[in-house]
Amino acid sequence: MIINAEQEVVDQVIRARRSMRAFLDTPVAREDIGAILEVAARAPSGTNTQPWKVYVLTGEILRSLSSKILAAHNDPEIAKTHTEEYKYYPVEWRSPYIDRRRKVGWDLYSLLGLGRENKLGMHAQHGRNYQFFDAPVGLIFTIDRIMEQGSWLDYGMFLQNIMLAARARGLDTCPQAAFTQYHRIIATELGIGDQEMLVCGMSLGFADMSKVENSLQTERAKLEDFVKFFD
Repeated sequence: MIINAEQEVVDQVIRARRSMRAFLDTPVAREDIGAILEVAARAPSGTNTQPWKVYVLTGEILRSLSSKILAAHNDPEIAKTHTEEYKYYPVEWRSPYIDRRRKVGWDLYSLLGLGRENKLGMHAQHGRNYQFFDAPVGLIFTIDRIMEQGSWLDYGMFLQNIMLAARARGLDTCPQAAFTQYHRIIATELGIGDQEMLVCGMSLGFADMSKVENSLQTERAKLEDFVKFFD
């Protein structure tokens, strides 16, 4: 198969996308954020329902929200009162999924010098999610509660488009389900109505490549592990 220039560019952007966990404070122009979201909205959705809604946070509102979530996260009694509205992960884990989950977790903590016994260090690192890893832009995504499972599939394609469009512009991202635990705080701070459900958050900015956590390279299964060809 002959690889043309367009295919090479697209493949390279997909391969270059990684979840970054440390960002520079370099601002991102509003027109660039708008352009990323506009092109991402070309994602397919069943009968063109376009089920996504985005809240873009910068400056003081981003810092204020981060502070309030971190305060809850760092108080064990308060944190217990905050729970996710939907299950992102399975209740019952089995191989190969639990093995992959454990590996990426320990690979990250090893880079950061956090051993299994360092519970405080791991708690603090998890809390970095709520600071959007110091990114200058935080994105919060919601969906109307009337939408069903198919629309969540559509939403995933929209999120992927955002990450790829950002990477094509020299920006990086980190999609974050961690925010779902604190959906009530987020709804209050952003004035999100009861008809909307929090899907996830995302950090957006220029990755700080001097930080060791951004050297993490996650593995992918071999083609034969997840594909069957039928002739």
